[in-house]
Amino acid sequence: MTGLSHLGVSSLISYFIAVLLPAFDALIPLLPSETAVIALGVATAGSLDPRAVVLVALAALGAFLGDNAAYLLGRRFGPAAARRVFTGERGTRRRAWAERSLHRFGARIIIGCRFIPGGRTAITLTCGLVGYPRRRFIVATAFAAVIWASYAFFIGRLGGKAFEDRPWVGLLLALGLTIVISVLIEAARRAWIWRRGRQERARTRERTRPPGARGHVTGPATLRVTEQRDCR
Repeated sequence: MTGLSHLGVSSLISYFIAVLLPAFDALIPLLPSETAVIALGVATAGSLDPRAVVLVALAALGAFLGDNAAYLLGRRFGPAAARRVFTGERGTRRRAWAERSLHRFGARIIIGCRFIPGGRTAITLTCGLVGYPRRRFIVATAFAAVIWASYAFFIGRLGGKAFEDRPWVGLLLALGLTIVISVLIEAARRAWIWRRGRQERARTRERTRPPGARGHVTGPATLRVTEQRDCR
């Protein structure tokens, strides 16, 4: 298990991995792009070589290119791309979620989907399908790519520094940390959606109440009058 030793800044393959996996991951979500960037961080944890910055920049570039490729697919091959990606009932729900999220949050969800499991492809492709403004999309995905690449590489370096003599343990630690962070983000997102839905349902019930029933409080005097009427 010495494969990590071949992913240093002096290895040409590291630079190919840094740019290619994040780029194709937008179109083939099964590719382990985040794992690859974390592994690069672990492999370079003991080095202060400035070329490590190049690896981060290439990972960000690859992520940016992949996001924009998904956007173009949605824009130019809308119905065909949608049928291929959003298949079945689950795919329909994913697309509906993506459209609702874009409507509510705009660029923020484009950045945040980087950290939502399965969210990246759904959001970027939907942006193309619904004709989301291209300039805004470019700016949002540029920010998202830099944040994501820096985050994944930094997590990898933390794990590598903690276990310099056992880099594979450091890699597992870093991967576990990213899973925990992703779970927390997803839990917070679901809790926010549940709370917002509850508030909207309460407002809907309030609007559909008869005018005389809104804000009406039944006091003791009212209860006594009602009781007297019932006795008669």
